Amino acid sequence: MDVVFDNLDVFARGMRTTVSLTVLSFGAALVIGTVVAAFRVSPIPPLRWVGALYVETVRSTPLTVLFVLFFFGLTKVGIQYDKFPTAIIVLGIYTSAFVAEMVRSGINAVARGQAEAARALGLTFPQVLWVVVLPQALRTVVAPLGGIFIALVKNSSIASVIAVADLSYNVDLLAQDTARPIPVFLGAAIAYLLITIPSGVLIEALDRRVAIRR
Repeated sequence: MDVVFDNLDVFARGMRTTVSLTVLSFGAALVIGTVVAAFRVSPIPPLRWVGALYVETVRSTPLTVLFVLFFFGLTKVGIQYDKFPTAIIVLGIYTSAFVAEMVRSGINAVARGQAEAARALGLTFPQVLWVVVLPQALRTVVAPLGGIFIALVKNSSIASVIAVADLSYNVDLLAQDTARPIPVFLGAAIAYLLITIPSGVLIEALDRRVAIRR
């Protein structure tokens, strides 16, 4: 394992990029996914159709394909982003489809009587959703959303296909330079665990803190 200890700076740089990429793309996914979930439960049929089409299309498309289409395909029509913003956009869009379904399940878990009572008070559908239903729905799905976050940590490694210098990319280069792939990738596995295990602990603590007592 000396190759790992001699190159801790390489692992540290990769972990910083992976954490930044995960946090930023999850933030984007949470915003987009919440909006799409609102579309999915909207009383307006076209909005429900748009939400359903978005979810089914995005989550049925391989993540690698999305990276290739966004980074290489859009350049054909004159649209080009730097690698890191591209990775945030692609990961955010891809993850938002799963977030949307999770938030929708949380919305459906809220007692229907609360929405009916809010409407009886004269609130519009957007007001009922954003003020009454969504705050409770999000508290209900903290643990499942945490699972999506941890999956995103691992999915972020796909960004290496467009040469984003995350943990996976740096480790791959190190393995090639040292010709010692086994200890290097073992070190990478440990590095990912150093990200995901504390994340799981924090998510569990947050879930206990915000859980709705029934």
